[in-house]
Amino acid sequence: MSAILDNSKNQLGDFLRSRRERLTPKAVGLAPGRRRRTPGLRREEVAELAGIGVDWYIRLEQGRSVSPSVTTVDALARALRLSKVEHAHLRELTRNGDRRPFVRETVPEALRRLVEALNQPAYITGRRWDVLVWNKAAEEIFAWGKLAEDDRNVLISILTLPATRRSFGKAWHDQARRVVAQFRATHDLWAGDPAFVDLLERLRRGCPEFEGWWKAHDVRAAAAGRKQMAHPKKGLLSFEHASFRADDDPALKLVIYTPVPSV
Repeated sequence: MSAILDNSKNQLGDFLRSRRERLTPKAVGLAPGRRRRTPGLRREEVAELAGIGVDWYIRLEQGRSVSPSVTTVDALARALRLSKVEHAHLRELTRNGDRRPFVRETVPEALRRLVEALNQPAYITGRRWDVLVWNKAAEEIFAWGKLAEDDRNVLISILTLPATRRSFGKAWHDQARRVVAQFRATHDLWAGDPAFVDLLERLRRGCPEFEGWWKAHDVRAAAAGRKQMAHPKKGLLSFEHASFRADDDPALKLVIYTPVPSV
């Protein structure tokens, strides 16, 4: 458990550093000053903008044992020009909760029957984005049942399976980067857990683009949207997709695809 907490602190430092390095003095109303050897703002500039001590901010970036107040977190979010999603992620990273080792989720029978009864493609994922339950309509599109259990994972499918990459065509790059940013928000709370470490290693081996996206440390919230996929037998398919959290277990996410006319 301590390894997970330590790695979460490292993710906090990495996230702060990545947001600091993407800003320019001009963007926050500061004079450029002397020549900069590295991109972005200096640590002392962020500390000044947030109204906190430089040493305190450095300790945060170094992942040392500090517990910033809600007021400090909010001040850092303003100083770093964080979006609402990034601000919420920063708050989560600064909460030193009791993070237990990851255990693969179990889907309650009532939810399983609900998914199986739906006519639209639908499936349920867990925190690691493992596909735990799916219906017949989803099997016709994604063929989860033909994959080994370790491969039934949304990230593994989109980033490493050639057939999935081909199905998205030119849209694959945007789709893949989007899911990486969405997953990052969950991963940072479980950094260091063997199950998440193993998943990252597989993604690095199977997707050349993954490492660059991961280093950017972008985070995004899940949102409804539209996808087009080229199915080998059904041709071009268009869907609107939306996701829902389960009251039984907030770690479970129900994803439903609604067919729509192709454009």
